[in-house]
Amino acid sequence: MRRATRDDLGPLPVEVAPRLLGAQLRTVVDGAAVHLRITEVEAYHGLGTGPVPDPGSHARSGRTARNDTMWGEPGHLYVYLSHGIHSCVNVVCGPDGSAGGVLLRAAEVIQGADAAASRSGRSGRDLARGPGRLGQVSGLRHALHDGIDAIGDDRRGGASAELWWGEPVAAIATGPRVGVAGIAGTAAFPWRFWIDGDPTVSAFRWGRGAAEAAGG
Repeated sequence: MRRATRDDLGPLPVEVAPRLLGAQLRTVVDGAAVHLRITEVEAYHGLGTGPVPDPGSHARSGRTARNDTMWGEPGHLYVYLSHGIHSCVNVVCGPDGSAGGVLLRAAEVIQGADAAASRSGRSGRDLARGPGRLGQVSGLRHALHDGIDAIGDDRRGGASAELWWGEPVAAIATGPRVGVAGIAGTAAFPWRFWIDGDPTVSAFRWGRGAAEAAGG
C-alpha cells in the first residue's frame, strides 16, 4: 500500500468513492492505533459540484459553519455529528473550490481490535459496520477532530489520521444510499459502493419518503 495523495482525491466524489474500497484509514487517538480496511462508502456532492445537484448532501445549499470542511482541501476528514450522537467520518474530495465528500460507511478492523472493541463494546464483523460504529472505533470525534488532514502530517486533539491507498477492488456493488430522504435515497443516486459479499457491509434501509419517491 502507499499513502494517498491529494491528486488521488481530486476527481468528483462519485468517482473517488469506489476507489476508496480496500483503502485503509489508520488512526492513532490518545496513543491507541486502529487500522480500518474500508468496505462500504457513499458519495455526496455539494452545491455546484458535478453535473447533477445532490439533494442528499449537507452542502446542497452552499457553505455553512457545519459543512465548512467539505469545501476545503481534498484529504481532510469531515467529521460530523449524526442524530446528535454518532461521529461520522468523510473523506473530503473533489475539484478545488467545490464541496464534496465520501462517507465511510463500514470497514474491517485489521489492526487494533482491542482498542476498537473497548471503544464500541462490540466484536467481530460488527465493530465498524455502519458509519456511526466506524466513527466510534476510529476514535475520531466531532467537533474535536473535524478537518484533520489524512494526507499531510497533522495532529489535533490527541489524534492523527492517515489514508492509505490499496489495489483496486474487483467485486464492487453499487446502489442507493442508506437512510437518505426522498429522491436522494433512491436509484436516481446509486452513489453507495461496497465490496460485494463482504460481511462488514451494513444493511440497506430506506430513508424518509425514499421508498415513495422510488415508487416502491
